[in-house]
Amino acid sequence: MPLAQALGGILAHSETVAGRKIGKGRVLSDQDLALFAASGFSELTVARLEPGDCPEDAAATALAAAIVPDAAMAGLTVTLAHTGRVNFKAVGPGIVRLDAGAVVALNSVDPAITLATLAPYARVGKGTLVGTVKIISYAVSGARLAEAMALGAGAVAISPVRLRSAGLLLTEVPGMPDKLAAKGREAMARRLRALGMELAEVRAVPHEVGAMAAALPGLAGGMVLILTGSATSDLFDTAPEAVRAAGGSVARFGMPVDPGNLLFYGALGGRPVIGLPGCARSPALNGADWVLERLACGLAVTGADIAAMGVGGLLKEIAVRGQLREAGE
Repeated sequence: MPLAQALGGILAHSETVAGRKIGKGRVLSDQDLALFAASGFSELTVARLEPGDCPEDAAATALAAAIVPDAAMAGLTVTLAHTGRVNFKAVGPGIVRLDAGAVVALNSVDPAITLATLAPYARVGKGTLVGTVKIISYAVSGARLAEAMALGAGAVAISPVRLRSAGLLLTEVPGMPDKLAAKGREAMARRLRALGMELAEVRAVPHEVGAMAAALPGLAGGMVLILTGSATSDLFDTAPEAVRAAGGSVARFGMPVDPGNLLFYGALGGRPVIGLPGCARSPALNGADWVLERLACGLAVTGADIAAMGVGGLLKEIAVRGQLREAGE
């Protein structure tokens, strides 16, 4: 439209005027129009709101407030809107808790109203970008915005780490290299640090039911981790039997995540217990990470949860594993 009619319009495309960039999305003032006129512009492409429209920043702010109504309770910080965008960032270590159906429903209301997030149960640390609201156009229908707000209410939060420490029980078998135990200890300490947890104690005992059962109850930490020198082969192998002999229970052995198949988990004296697969000696992602993270955040892990981990559970191969999944091919 002609410059004379562009006052209060939203500049549709960035323009460089007298060596200065005037960014798209700017609501044009008299001073802006005078600058354009002095530079030889006679018309500009602008956007104008229709009745009932909500400008991009106001829309992004309102939608973000609906998605995260209580930032402190959700474990998130919420940024101020800029160019129609609001970001959610984690306050501290934890995992992402999403209502995935709500996110899909919100994103189905209007192509210009969007919410992108990390995957459910993704591990985060302080400052990790968890989600972003983006209003793609310069304004959206207020009615559509209200619909999206209702559908996305409370959809994004962080489950913070609840447990502050873990103890690690290592078992030794004849001929086992010392460096194998050291490697496992360091890998697990690193995992715990990423969650803001402390490795409270490490004990090494022979790979025998009696020795393990005697050591487990007194092991320090809010969680018990067991890394054996000999791989666990079934539900009644040495390590699971030791947990039961110590007065604990074993909920499950085996998971459809590779690497990580040979994991078991249970409880002992009110503390979660994880029997780690051998691949936990590597810092690379494996199935034990997903179980450890959820239990550290105080979430229950059910058989159904483990079964669902098979979708996306084919992880990057760890080259040092004793049995590679494509060996000999």
